[in-house]
Amino acid sequence: MSTPASSSFPVTATAVRASGATLATPARTGSTNADLLDVAPRRQHGSVVATMDQTAGRGRLDRSWSAPAGETLAASVLVRADLDDRDRGWLPLVAGAAMRDAVASVLPSDAVVVVKWPNDVQVAGDKVCGILCQVATDGSVVVGAGVNLTIPADRLPTPTSTSLRLAGAVDDAPTLADAVLSAFHRALLEAVVALAAGGPAAETVRSRVRAACGTIGRRIRLELPDGTVEEADATGIDDEGRITIRDRAGAARGVAVGDVTHLRYA
Repeated sequence: MSTPASSSFPVTATAVRASGATLATPARTGSTNADLLDVAPRRQHGSVVATMDQTAGRGRLDRSWSAPAGETLAASVLVRADLDDRDRGWLPLVAGAAMRDAVASVLPSDAVVVVKWPNDVQVAGDKVCGILCQVATDGSVVVGAGVNLTIPADRLPTPTSTSLRLAGAVDDAPTLADAVLSAFHRALLEAVVALAAGGPAAETVRSRVRAACGTIGRRIRLELPDGTVEEADATGIDDEGRITIRDRAGAARGVAVGDVTHLRYA
């Protein structure tokens, strides 16, 4: 790791410590995902690296992620579980739903918090959190999340971003970071246990993901990895975790990878 596992970041995260997993909180680091990937084979399931000063974060599609020091949370969780290929494909979606619940827990009860497929968390249509899952050399998965905590409007990274403070959260940044991390860690690991169990427990997790997804029922702009762009209606999430769409010609299909923009309700 690029920095020692100590800082003024007052993470209590008792659930992390009680599980026996490692909790590292560097004062500054380039990337919590990179840090955890480096040591993943030697860390227990559920281990965490978290900081409020990440200098070289990355998002989906290898985009850079801007993170003002002291006003954002970057956290990565190690998932090592006996999941089949389909359920491993659900991990990014499950992580998004877990973070959606964590974010909602620190906001006013009337806040509209949803997941934009596959796992961006939005409040009132603006992005407050992004998630990136990466596979470690031992086959475990590092689930990384970046949350805008207290960034003011004039310093947001994009015009379509928001922060927990702007969405109505009242606590300071360290308190919010600790609350969100603790809730996210708990919800993510509980969902992983349910996925591994299979049967009704796994179906309940998938149902919760679908319920949290604000993309379903919307007209979307879909940019595919080959650069193709189209408008379509998002109709659901299939059993493989793909967003299902109906294109303008009326044809239906599932899409596994793509960049989604919400346009309006279908």
